[in-house]
Order: sequence, then C-alpha cells, then structure tokens
Amino acid sequence: MRILILLIVSLSIWLSAIAQKPNVVLIMADDLGYHDLSCYGHPKIKTPVLDRLAKHGVKLTGFYAGATVCTPSRIALMTGSYPTRLGWSKGVVGHILSTDHGLSPKALTMAEHFKSAGYKTAISGKWHLGDRPSFRPHRQGFDRTFYINKSNNQTDELWQADKLLEKPFKNRFLTEKFTHEAISFIQSNKDKPFFLYLPYSAPHFPVEPHPDWEGKSNYGVYGDVVEEMDSRIGEILDILKVESLNKKTLVIFCSDNGPEPMIKESLAKPFRGKKWSSLEGGTRVPCILSWPGTLPAGLKTDAIISAMDLLPTLAHVCGIELIKLKTNHVPIDGVNIWNTLIGMKKPHIRNDLLYWHGSKGFEAIRVGDWKLFPKRVGAELKGNGPALFHLNKDIEEKNDLSQLHPDRVKSMQNLANQRLSEIRAKFIPLGRSHTD
Repeated sequence: MRILILLIVSLSIWLSAIAQKPNVVLIMADDLGYHDLSCYGHPKIKTPVLDRLAKHGVKLTGFYAGATVCTPSRIALMTGSYPTRLGWSKGVVGHILSTDHGLSPKALTMAEHFKSAGYKTAISGKWHLGDRPSFRPHRQGFDRTFYINKSNNQTDELWQADKLLEKPFKNRFLTEKFTHEAISFIQSNKDKPFFLYLPYSAPHFPVEPHPDWEGKSNYGVYGDVVEEMDSRIGEILDILKVESLNKKTLVIFCSDNGPEPMIKESLAKPFRGKKWSSLEGGTRVPCILSWPGTLPAGLKTDAIISAMDLLPTLAHVCGIELIKLKTNHVPIDGVNIWNTLIGMKKPHIRNDLLYWHGSKGFEAIRVGDWKLFPKRVGAELKGNGPALFHLNKDIEEKNDLSQLHPDRVKSMQNLANQRLSEIRAKFIPLGRSHTD
C-alpha cells in the first residue's frame, strides 16, 4: 500500500509539472571520457557541481552517445534516429566529411519539435552539423543562436545566426562565453517555456584553460578545463534557482562520445577504446539527469540508454507530439525511457543497440548484456571471424566467447542485419550544398 501511495504521489507531481510545460536544459561536453568526472570515479579531477547533480538526480552508467565522433553523435541526439538514417556514413564535417555536407534541411530536429509546441529555443556552443547557410542552427529550429560551426581545432569563427561575431575567437574563453550567453537566454525567457541546448566545445583539443582556472586542478590543463566546465554548469544551475526555475526545469548532462585518443589524460576506464572506436570506451559516456521534485534523488541505473532516446522521452514529459513538420521524415529509433528514469519496475523497451565506428560505419550490436562484433578486427583482436563478449562479466571486451555460443552469434548477426535493412529502407541523404 505504501508503494502504491508513493507511486500515486509521484504521478500527481509529474502530471502537475507536465501541465506547466517544463523547461529543458541539455548540456553536452565534447570528448569527455566516462572516467573524467569525480562522480564517475576520477581520483584527481574534482567536479562538485556534477557530483551534486548526480546525488540529487539520476545517474546513468549504461548511457551511449549517438555515435563515436562529433557529427553523427549530434545527428542522433538532435533527430532521435541512427545517424545513418540521415545519410551519414563516415567522418565529421571538415574531416573525412566535406564541408559541403550537413544535416539535411529535411531532417526534423529536437529544436523544431520544441518550437512547434510553443517553446523558445536556443543553442549556445558547438554545432558541427553543417557550415553552409542552409545547414545553420537558426534554420533547424533554434530561435537564438551563438555557436562555432565545427570543433575548436577546426575553426576560429564564432557565429550568431548568419553573422560572424569573432574571427579569431579565443579558445580559452569559449566555455565562459557559451555559459554567459546561456544565462542571458534563460533570463530573457524565464516567463515562458524554453529549450536550451548547451553543447560546450570543452574539453576537446586544443585543451587551453581559462586564465582564472589555469593550474587550479590536480590534473594538469585537462583537469583545469573540465573543472572550469563543472563550475560554469554551476552558474547555470544557480540562475535557475535565483529565477525560481529549478523545479520547473529538467537538466541533462552528457558527452558526445568517448575521449580523444591523442589526449592521454582523458580516460574511459574501465572500458577499452576511445573516440572513433566501437569498443565501449568510444561511445559509453557519463549522463546525469536532474529535475528536483520530479525525478528521484540518487537513482542509478545501468539500463541500456542511447542519446537517441532523449527526444521521445522529452516529447513525453513536455507534452510534445512528434509530428511530421517536413516531408520525408524518417522513423525515430529512440524509445521513451521515462519509466526507467523515475524508477518504475516496468522499464523502457530498449534491448538492443547498434555501434558505429567513426570512419568505418556499423561494427557491433549489443543485445542485453551481450555484444557482438561480426568482424573481430573492430574489437581490436587478431584473427578472423566474429567476437562475442558478455559485458556484465567482461567490461574490457577481452574474452571472446563466440566459439562457445554459435547460436547466439547467429541470432545477434541476424538482428543486426534486420536493423540495418530497416535503416536502408527508410532514410534521407545528407544535405549537400554547392551554391550557398
């Protein structure tokens, strides 16, 4: 009876919050490894703000970015679909993938869905979904924009809509600038529902600390940059509290992929692999969600959750109908994970997930606790044939069990083929621009 009463109370609180159209602040770090926060086990980097967010919110330990590199990861986040459904095959805009390409204007973004429901929308940070005018964020649903169009090692331009604000920008001040712009947006829209997307460029290389943070951490310049980002997130949370918006706002923090291989200080422990790789370290990243009074405090779950799942989940909690605003809309591969986030015994229904190498495309599938590489080279193992791992018992993906479980290998390969066939049957190509 007590459990039933608690569930009824939780449901009534949630329904009340939904009726008020909750705000959403979606914060994403760039190349932050699974192990790079103190609440995820780092012994030297101190992230007290995110630690408190996890303590008073929901911490995910089985969260996967949309892909193992920047552009496809952001495609998956913004559309709720596998990046290959939007025409991606390899690389990021400006590296392997031409700057003539970007997320198709026919694609439906998270911002467009929020905007269709009466939300004010903004991006402050790194876009990386297209340089050309037709691909820019203010043409993909964002009312207010303040952004760099690629990674901070690829560009020196800071933009607002079609206006070039700074060239060159000073990399060490970007986290501060993105935060101040985000705060300005919150204050300007405190009386109406808003969706704020805050994709920091940190701690992507070049790793250059703000003067006020240089030498402050116990982990070199990388620690300085991560600890500044943590503190800046604290400024966002503070303004939400000052404006009495903290209980009306769902805050989400995650990373876009695993750590950059060239930055030895960034870690994906206890996993093998880093950015670009289909091993766990390339795509399993930190994710924390907080909504005081609505989400439970201190909940931790290792359920399989993808960045693609955020769009259908946010649509559910914000009362947004995922309507077809444009032609050629592709299926959403994400699922609603709300029941898992609020601790319901009946979890969401995601039991499988495809993995994408940053330059080679599909490489692996996870089904429950099992993960299959149809070609073991993707698992960085010698020899031929597949590689099968039981992630719950072998998180480092070192013990190949494919010879012991041939039927499981076959069934997982068949499921992967089915999923890939479904994607090929319904997709749209990347946008391409020659004349902008």
